[in-house]
Amino acid sequence: MVERLVVARLGQRGDGIAESLEGPIYVPGTLPGETVEVEAVPGQPDRRRLLKVEKSSAQRIVPICRHFGICGGCALQHLDAETYHAWKRNLVATALRQAGIETELDDLIDAHGAGRRRVVFHARRGNHDVLEVGFSAARAHHLIAIDRCPVLAKSLDAALPTAWAIAEVLDAGRKPLDIQVTATDQGLDVDIRGSGPLNASPMTALARVAQQYNLARLTRHGELIAQARPPTLRMGAATVPLPPGAFLQATEEGEVVLARLVVDACAMARRVADLFAGVGPFALRLAAQARVFACDDDGAAIAALKRAAAGGAGLKPVEAERRDLFKTPLTPAELNRFDAVVFDPPRQGAQAQAQALAQSGVPLVVAVSCNSGTLARDIRQLIDGGYRLLSVVPVDQFRYSAHVETVARLAK
Repeated sequence: MVERLVVARLGQRGDGIAESLEGPIYVPGTLPGETVEVEAVPGQPDRRRLLKVEKSSAQRIVPICRHFGICGGCALQHLDAETYHAWKRNLVATALRQAGIETELDDLIDAHGAGRRRVVFHARRGNHDVLEVGFSAARAHHLIAIDRCPVLAKSLDAALPTAWAIAEVLDAGRKPLDIQVTATDQGLDVDIRGSGPLNASPMTALARVAQQYNLARLTRHGELIAQARPPTLRMGAATVPLPPGAFLQATEEGEVVLARLVVDACAMARRVADLFAGVGPFALRLAAQARVFACDDDGAAIAALKRAAAGGAGLKPVEAERRDLFKTPLTPAELNRFDAVVFDPPRQGAQAQAQALAQSGVPLVVAVSCNSGTLARDIRQLIDGGYRLLSVVPVDQFRYSAHVETVARLAK
């Protein structure tokens, strides 16, 4: 049955929201003020599928990608830039307000730069046994096969044809393959997940793909298949040898902006702890001005950080330790050795570590997060422990999505 709705506002995931007697109704692809025709989504009583926009918003623009609306990667390509930036900044403000934190936010920094420098493609055989390579559909379990993705950096131009070639070699079945591609200083670094054990024939064929597309490295679950050049990235004065499938900030510009905010915040610190440090995008830059203790549960990342620090010109000492900060956070006594502590946890936040920080006497804390909700929770713990919130800077390196990075600075 076709319904007509008037969209009242944008939700936190970028869906348009219409009000009804039964509660809010979510309609992806719509904007506030629009009158739309929709139909029900089976099994999801609070959701509707957009059929037609009868009255368009003045903020509606033409999406840049023909896959928009069916691919699950982007939420807001149809919204003009000024309104989009205000909405994204408001995501952070709303999360803080819901945690009882009233503060002024800095303007949103656009850190999309050249575009995403890493991507995970999925591959499987879909309907009629046809091979598909692309991204998950919006709020669905099937894949959307794509021929291009305009949010990717030009350095990933060969990523999609490479992924298609890998999927053809491995003859992806009903269970998706994950093909992670990272743009490095030496070219593309590719790691395959989900293939299961491989015998000599597909391994040889994959090595040919690596040669054909001039890959820096090709691995399967971290196991080396082919390597023409060890992939590295420059971070400050150091060169980082990347582990297979290494986590990085989504864009190069995003890493630079976040690191600048962190380093500037810690300008007066002489001893800094970088928690959830990864391969060291903050630690290796902080080491130009301070002694650094870096900590992360990823052993390969910590090993890479150590190697990079050892070869970095003019860096102060960097101590790096593998440690699960969710299970064994640094204690207040351990934290009190530092003039500043930086933490940049995964999306689930750093609740245990924030609790220990709240009980410490560390003069300065810099919190970085890609999840406004868990960041607000962690900041609330710090404020309750006596910290003052000095600044909050939203950073957008996830253009068109509902994700936003934030850098918050607190002092005691």
